[in-house]
Amino acid sequence: MSELRSKVEAARRTHGELRAALKIDTRVQERSKVERDMERPGFWENQESAQKTVLALKGLKAATEPYLALTKRLDDLEVLVELAESENDAGALAESERELAVVHSQLGELMLRAMFTGPHDEQSAYVNLQCGMGGRDSTDWTMMIVRMIARYAEIKGFECELLSAAKDEEAGYKSATLSIEGRGAYGWLKGLQGTLRLVRISPYDHQQRRQTAFSAVEILPASDEEEEIEIKEGDLEWETFASGGPGGQHVNKTQSGVRVRHIPTGITVACTEQRNQGANKRRARGILAAKLASREEELRAQAAATGYQTKSNMGFGASDRILSVTLFPFTLVKDHRTGWETSDTEGFLAGKLDSMIEAYLKWAASGGKPVGDGGGD
Repeated sequence: MSELRSKVEAARRTHGELRAALKIDTRVQERSKVERDMERPGFWENQESAQKTVLALKGLKAATEPYLALTKRLDDLEVLVELAESENDAGALAESERELAVVHSQLGELMLRAMFTGPHDEQSAYVNLQCGMGGRDSTDWTMMIVRMIARYAEIKGFECELLSAAKDEEAGYKSATLSIEGRGAYGWLKGLQGTLRLVRISPYDHQQRRQTAFSAVEILPASDEEEEIEIKEGDLEWETFASGGPGGQHVNKTQSGVRVRHIPTGITVACTEQRNQGANKRRARGILAAKLASREEELRAQAAATGYQTKSNMGFGASDRILSVTLFPFTLVKDHRTGWETSDTEGFLAGKLDSMIEAYLKWAASGGKPVGDGGGD
């Protein structure tokens, strides 16, 4: 019984140490202020501002509620252990051990969140995808990754929106951009940046041969605040076009799609999924600002590349290949940076990414030394 009590006390200490690392007191104060702001008369008159505030509150709740809920769980567990000890109750002892296992699991989640030490880790994210080598299998693979990330966002409680998609004529996406809104989305997703490889029997090959496909993923932090990067209107070249649709009577014939090119850098962003041109334009400008901010950071760090389009040849020998999904002749997902792997390819492609991301965060926190084989060719 004393061993169980000591384990609970150790969990309580760890929980207490995480309070400062997770900035719980500051965020509780921020949450209270936001809730007071929402109670003021006229709050909903400016819908755009109100929606940003609602999203901020959702993020603050996500950042504080797990910690506060665990505080109560530990309180209840200590009472339960005391009851089990004083009454010599075997049932209460068994329940205490089950509760302690849950506490340890939730502490693990909080400890991962404490690894969010980057300047943008608490922000929402943009996800850009570009198909690489592999023909039709590559465009299909890109679409599979879009679905995987969208499902992961749903599991985590984030809001996911497809901002643009260049569809292949026969299958999948040539490129796509997602918006993932929610506090910490960038911190959770940043480990997916790089080239992802798929090996399988191609459903598009009549001879049933094994095919390899590649897709590049770029993760960018999105900020709700005024962008630090100054974008001069004279540096922008805008183009509008019909963003398309399912065809027939539902086709979108208005010029709602937008494409913006930043003339000094050549960076181009397109947004097509909203039927309102103004909404697409705001999104495109936001993504462009995020790309320019990322580019500035890379230049300051003397990075060799300026964007995911040029970081890799997105094929055999790609220097930034981070992960391989093999569906034939065996089933395996392997992260070539951390050594993490799983045979549950179906679950992984359905958005169950937590264990891979956990391994990445721990690996990055320890210095990020390569342990994999680079994925082979």
